[in-house]
Amino acid sequence: MAYIIAISNEKGGVAKTTSTLSLGAALAEAAQKVLLIDLDPQANLTLALGFEPGKMEHTSGDVLLDSAPLLESCQATNIPGVDLIPASTGLEQAEQVLPIYLNYTSRLRTAIESESNLPYHIILIDCPPSLGAITINALTAADLLIVPTQAEYFSAYALRDMMSIIRQVRSEDNPKLAYRILVTLLDQRNRTHRDIRDQLERTFGIGLFKTVIEIDTKLRESPILGLSITQYKPHSRGALQYRSLAEELIQYVEQTNSEAA
Repeated sequence: MAYIIAISNEKGGVAKTTSTLSLGAALAEAAQKVLLIDLDPQANLTLALGFEPGKMEHTSGDVLLDSAPLLESCQATNIPGVDLIPASTGLEQAEQVLPIYLNYTSRLRTAIESESNLPYHIILIDCPPSLGAITINALTAADLLIVPTQAEYFSAYALRDMMSIIRQVRSEDNPKLAYRILVTLLDQRNRTHRDIRDQLERTFGIGLFKTVIEIDTKLRESPILGLSITQYKPHSRGALQYRSLAEELIQYVEQTNSEAA
């Protein structure tokens, strides 16, 4: 089975989609076969990979609402080793409609588990900036939740809600759900950033990735061209840091799988 990772934070502007795309590309460089699932109605991940959301025949919304086969909606991307299940604005409907289904929180997990021969090592799920039915589906399916957060007060404060939703999902749908916090958009010159990052480390300990993602304008430029940072500027600070994150994540997954064996 593929290792499933949801990337979520109810606060916007924390590099959630950038991290999904950049981490996916870095994992593929490390010989991992990766599936990206765009569950955000804004479809920014889909756009960043060069797809027009309104023109896609099959999307993640079909998987959630119509039980469409997962691989039926799959698209090859221009990143070797990375495929995408795109999103569209129709996902906004899913947020309201999903709760009427029986066992609605596990529809994505059921879709993934029904594919007996998924050709992927890792599945990355880009969640909307909310904690509604779509995000709950992602967390119910996931082995690990990555929470990108800025080293700023309001972003760090929002982690309280994320911890609450983790406890809820563990108690109701997915007791195995683990989490790791990823500090993004860090400005090493900013003392407040450094102080909050240190506070996060003291608070969460091993729940915090050692790798941090610093501010890099190249990370904002690459999606405009439909490229990952590893393709656009492979030697940039952002590319190097996401490769470091990929290495740290692979080690974590290997250790977790070894302990579970």
